[in-house]
Amino acid sequence: MGNPLTSSTDQPAFPDTTSEESREFISLFTRHQRRIYLYILSMIPHPLEAEEILQNTNLVIWKKSQQFEVGTNFFAWACQIAHYEILKYRKKRGRDKHQFSDEFVSQVAEAVKENQDLFELRRNALTFCLAKLRKKDRELIQRRYQGNNQGKDLADDLGRPVNSVYQSLGRVRRTLFECINRYIAAESYSHE
Repeated sequence: MGNPLTSSTDQPAFPDTTSEESREFISLFTRHQRRIYLYILSMIPHPLEAEEILQNTNLVIWKKSQQFEVGTNFFAWACQIAHYEILKYRKKRGRDKHQFSDEFVSQVAEAVKENQDLFELRRNALTFCLAKLRKKDRELIQRRYQGNNQGKDLADDLGRPVNSVYQSLGRVRRTLFECINRYIAAESYSHE
């Protein structure tokens, strides 16, 4: 039995890490694993089955790594591969009467892909906007949303009136909301 990491000609089955393009591919591959898994999980609600499909998807991604063009949308390319792996999985399990049609799954897949891009954009916007806050405002928001800190608990910890803490939180939330909306608008405008 041959080494699974080599082909029949003993060439690596994964990109050569000496080239800049290969390193970029590996970086994209690693960075998008969770998003690809969540994409699969949105259509295959059983985590173990979704993980199996992810592994099959990863094998195909590696095999087709030379076909990927650096500078294009890796996530969309990988999701297309995952979509075919999901369809293969569904076909294999075709005896199950509780399955949606392939057309429905394709429509859901497209909607998930679009929403994942929006979610990623909003997450990037939040990270950017949190970094722009004044230190004391950022710490207030972090303390409020880390753990189970309620406004009253936070006020007690800070030695401030509850109403004052709620007003500060409201102001910081509005600031973040406006910053996120500006960030998304700027990103959308730059991609037109």
